Amino acid sequence: MENRAVQPGAAKLSRSDAALLSLDVLTLRDRLASGAVRTVEIARACLAQIALREPQVQAWAWLDEDHILAEAARLDALRATGRPVGPLHGLPVGLKDIIDTARIPTENGTTIDKGRVPTEDAAIVRQIKAAGALIMGKTVTTELAYLAPGKTRNPVNPAHTPGGSSQGSAAAVGAAMVPLAIGTQTGGSVIRPAAYCGIVGFKPSFGTIPRTGVLTQSPTLDTVGVFAGSVEGAALLAEVLFGHDPQDGATALAAPPRLLATARAAPPVKPMIAVLANPPGPVSPDEDMKLAIDELTEFLGEQAFTITLPPLFDQAAAVRERINHAEMAKNYYGYERRGWDALSEVTRSAMTAGQDIPARDYISALDWRDILNSALDEIFDRCDAIVTPATPGTAPEGLASTGSAIFNGLWTLCGTPAVTLPLFQATNGLPMGVQIIGRRGDDARLLRTARWLFAEVMQSQEETGNG
Repeated sequence: MENRAVQPGAAKLSRSDAALLSLDVLTLRDRLASGAVRTVEIARACLAQIALREPQVQAWAWLDEDHILAEAARLDALRATGRPVGPLHGLPVGLKDIIDTARIPTENGTTIDKGRVPTEDAAIVRQIKAAGALIMGKTVTTELAYLAPGKTRNPVNPAHTPGGSSQGSAAAVGAAMVPLAIGTQTGGSVIRPAAYCGIVGFKPSFGTIPRTGVLTQSPTLDTVGVFAGSVEGAALLAEVLFGHDPQDGATALAAPPRLLATARAAPPVKPMIAVLANPPGPVSPDEDMKLAIDELTEFLGEQAFTITLPPLFDQAAAVRERINHAEMAKNYYGYERRGWDALSEVTRSAMTAGQDIPARDYISALDWRDILNSALDEIFDRCDAIVTPATPGTAPEGLASTGSAIFNGLWTLCGTPAVTLPLFQATNGLPMGVQIIGRRGDDARLLRTARWLFAEVMQSQEETGNG
């Protein structure tokens, strides 16, 4: 299918369009269900916003206005028949361009795959289609979902990076071009860009969402995640994606948890939060981030206590990188053969490093997930969630780097669920994300805790005039 992106000036954002885009995704869902708004109206509002912001933000790798409007009309016609519809019916969703879409290009952020058009949808694409989602298009990814930046800019300040590698998905939601989007995380590629773009990002427990039809970089680490403007929106989308896939051996056989219902429920008691005093890695949070975490800890009062991870965790970053590089060298061997010179230096360096890792070191690294989780379980026996900075600070200026994932990689290695909440703003006006981590497999409880924390902080900011 031809890539016919919406051109600047092709649409204008009316007051009614702006009003639609300002609504939370659950409100949009309810208005669609009641007939107060149609999918075509929401699609047109999104397209108008894309025409307004895309020239600056550059979030989309593939977008076809005619295709979007035709699909929106089809979804409206289906609802009009009175037949049962899915939980996402009519809601626009952006897809990271490493997720296969039948008859729509999936180019994985590399010229080596330019013009690649899959014949089958990824498992998660089939799931969101069955749920009635309107696929808006493919969002920009970094080269092969690694560190070489794509074209996307930060929607809050285009002079800064939006993060990586799910940069297009995060920026599209941050710029209100689309209410929901899907990305992936192998190091920090959901949590980091969500924090930089001032939105909610949710990386679920490893093995909860199928990856069949998604670019494989590191099967031990690769995790599908979601972006939204609220915790409830993230829960709504993630719940549709959760499930077992026989083609992805990492996925569990258990029935998907009721993420949205749990997230919206009031906690039985006020959650207990463990604030991490020593975020993993050699980089320390900047002064704005330190102050924000201190303020949050003070605000929580008796609901918080400070913890320090044991020295064992100091090796986690190197272990995660060892697994990532070794598996990357294996899984990207086809790119090495087909177009080594077309790859960036940072990608080639990672693949070369992976080739040099001894098998015994790689195999021993695989044992660390269970070892680290055993230590974390002792902490989670005393709290509902762990709080730590999502990033060392705000999005770095310039587009040469996607920023640091040093505070995210540990949780990816452990396979624990994590949520970014846009709770604070730095002195430079950019958003700062706070990362909330839950026990592995306890995603619903984490989302409930995250929603409670977000609501408490927002209410306090409104009352004190600091919102």
